[in-house]
Amino acid sequence: MTQPPAPPTIAAIATAPGRGGVGVIRVSGTGLMAMALALTGRAPQPRYATLADFLDADGLPIDSGLLLYFPGPASFTGEDVLELQGHGGPVVMNLLLRRCLELGARLAEPGEFTRRAFMNNKLDLAQAEAVADLIDASTQAAARSAVRSLQGEFSRAIHALVDELINLRMLVEATLDFPEEEIDFLQAADAFGRLNRLDAQLARVRDKAGQGKLLQAGLQVVLIGQPNVGKSSLLNRLAGDELAIVTDIAGTTRDALKSSIQIQGIPLHIIDTAGLRETEDAVEKIGIARTWQEIEKADLALLLLDARVGLTEADRAILARLPANLRRITLRNKIDLLGEAPEKHPEGSDIALSVSARSGAGMELLEQALLEVAGWHQAEDVFIARERHLQALEAGARHLAAARTQVETPRPALELFAEELRLAQNALAEITGEFTADDLLGVIFSRFCIGK
Repeated sequence: MTQPPAPPTIAAIATAPGRGGVGVIRVSGTGLMAMALALTGRAPQPRYATLADFLDADGLPIDSGLLLYFPGPASFTGEDVLELQGHGGPVVMNLLLRRCLELGARLAEPGEFTRRAFMNNKLDLAQAEAVADLIDASTQAAARSAVRSLQGEFSRAIHALVDELINLRMLVEATLDFPEEEIDFLQAADAFGRLNRLDAQLARVRDKAGQGKLLQAGLQVVLIGQPNVGKSSLLNRLAGDELAIVTDIAGTTRDALKSSIQIQGIPLHIIDTAGLRETEDAVEKIGIARTWQEIEKADLALLLLDARVGLTEADRAILARLPANLRRITLRNKIDLLGEAPEKHPEGSDIALSVSARSGAGMELLEQALLEVAGWHQAEDVFIARERHLQALEAGARHLAAARTQVETPRPALELFAEELRLAQNALAEITGEFTADDLLGVIFSRFCIGK
């Protein structure tokens, strides 16, 4: 049986674009000692930093810096890895990269180094995604959670669930040939107790993953309302800067203005929009159309009202047009002009607050309301998660519920019970990549940066 050909050697600039004190070229492949010799004229000692000149094809120095050599499989990708640490200028970095390509490497695709680490069992899929999440983290809390996932906390929680499912499946499938013992089996194997423990364990993981998804993606929050109700003032107040022009002239804001803030580590992407009203102004019409586009993409809408006027027919028309699944908070703004104190008003399942964007009164209430709507509760052991992780966890819970219905009947159907357990196992195994389609892997790693 012939061995499959070795993957091609890949190379890329691993540091961010632009100028810096240090720049890094990363190379991964097999038999890279020959490339190291051609680049530096010397054989590097594994896992030691070697000071060297990096040479071009004529033996002339391109740059000088540190060469590190990590023989596979004890490397990030599981293959031989070279790192050339030189001076971080775009020209010198590109010259070094071109030299690596001349020596037989090809330019790495986005995420290809991490994909090779996954394919060579150095990381599972959840850990591989955590690499990108750590790089992209916009808050300290998100970075800490990404590190926990990278270190395997999320994966260990998933493996524990999968192991419990496998154990229960083994017991079920061993009994399928003895249908007369089905009821005795359910009692002897404590099937219902095992299901209860699995449900509770899965619920805890889903909660932590849901919190991690908030840390990873945050919330898209759109400020809406009629002209001159204080949307721009609220954006400036939340951002802590004069981002938007504030005047008493209705229709000042013509286009969406965006700012990102964080509350208890949750990124909130705030979008100020044009006031919603009937207008003949062509430019303002474009701004209003863009407002509705932002509303369609938002997770949460803050509807601002002028506290001196209250809810008008125009406001009711805005509310009626909002997407049915869009969460919202109603803000009675400008209470400073009425001499009122900030307050939270009970409105059924919705939240309404009295605030002043200009004075800052009620901003603490607004922050609490934003966290409440987001579903955030402070936790120390949250791990970063993505939408696909939440969908896989939801599918696992759905199949566990279906499994329960197959045995909570006078005539239990163990074959269907076992099948639902198998589907639950497959759904959860997608998270770590033990059961994952190749096309999904392509989508995941294509979103990484080149050189990672």
